[in-house]
Amino acid sequence: QVQLVESGGGLVQAGGSLRLSCVASGRAFSNYAIGWFRQAPGKEREFVARIDGSGGSTLYADSVKGRFTISRDNAKNTVYLQMNSLKPDDTAVYYCAADLRPLAWKFPSRWSTDYDYWGQGTQVTVSS
Repeated sequence: QVQLVESGGGLVQAGGSLRLSCVASGRAFSNYAIGWFRQAPGKEREFVARIDGSGGSTLYADSVKGRFTISRDNAKNTVYLQMNSLKPDDTAVYYCAADLRPLAWKFPSRWSTDYDYWGQGTQVTVSS
C-alpha cells in the first residue's frame, strides 16, 4: 500500500512558475517510479512526467518538455514537479501516481492504467 499527497498548486499568471510536491508513505520509496498526470475539465487525464525510483531516468510529455522538471528526494520521500513558463493550457488538476510494476524500470509508462496508487490531486490555474 502506498499513500500519496500532493501540494503546491494554486493560481499563477501566464509565464509564472509553481513547484508541486508529492509526498509518499507506506512502502520503500526508492523502489518505485512516480508519475505526474493532469486532468482539465472535460478532458481525459494525460501524462505529464515520470521519474524512476533512483531519480536517474525521467520522461516528459512533449507539451511540457523544456518547461517542467521532475525530480525526487528519496530521503524525504518526495517527488517534485517544477513548472516554469506556465500557460493557460496547463490549467488542470495535477495528480501524482506510483508505478509498482516489477519491470517498470525497463518499461517506463505514460499510461495511467500502469500506475497503482494515486493522490487526491492539486489544482493549478494559470490566468492569461
